[in-house]
Amino acid sequence: MKKLSNISLRELRLALTQLGLSKERTKGGHEIWSKEGLCRPVTFQTHKDPVPELVIKNIIRDVNVTREQFLAILEEM
Repeated sequence: MKKLSNISLRELRLALTQLGLSKERTKGGHEIWSKEGLCRPVTFQTHKDPVPELVIKNIIRDVNVTREQFLAILEEM
């Protein structure tokens, strides 16, 4: 089973796409992803690979999915 640590930027981008988010823009070293219905956009640094676990946990909270749902998306890839 996959863990929240050691998720690459590529895997994160694919997971966000599976969740229905789309990349709005890149500003400096950050990507901003959004979809209709989210309270705020998802932002993460593009120069941190793999993505830190704390950032993944915050993204999971922001997109309103469970940890298990997120891990299942990663397993499908």
